[in-house]
Amino acid sequence: MSRGWLGVVSAQHVQRGVQLGIAQINHGKRAPLARMSAGDTLIYYSPTTVRGEPDGLKSFTAIGTFPDDAIWQADEGDFHPFRRRIDYEASAPVTLDELRPQLELTSGANWGYQLRLGLIELVPNDVAIIRKAMRA
Repeated sequence: MSRGWLGVVSAQHVQRGVQLGIAQINHGKRAPLARMSAGDTLIYYSPTTVRGEPDGLKSFTAIGTFPDDAIWQADEGDFHPFRRRIDYEASAPVTLDELRPQLELTSGANWGYQLRLGLIELVPNDVAIIRKAMRA
């Protein structure tokens, strides 16, 4: 059974991942990528456009599905992040505020605290709501 995931990544980094057809979580750590399986959906949520520069973006910025379970380590000089292939869907960013009232993700008190983990599992209905909005 496929699952849905929310990865918290700046929009700038998401855009690079979309261009490369890769997924990367938590600054290139392997463990978060290993939690996901072929057929799972990853939705990126970007609190900011550029990491470390608060600008209030707070949007879902990309959505894709993993075609396989392969994880590899890239070599970018001093940086060696773990990555996975992902098939991104044609989509447009959607602000969190547009969907907040409909999502289980945002229903609890202090719901935003969980975003600090960098990767959280979503209930299927939240995946469906976000996907539909991003495709519209």
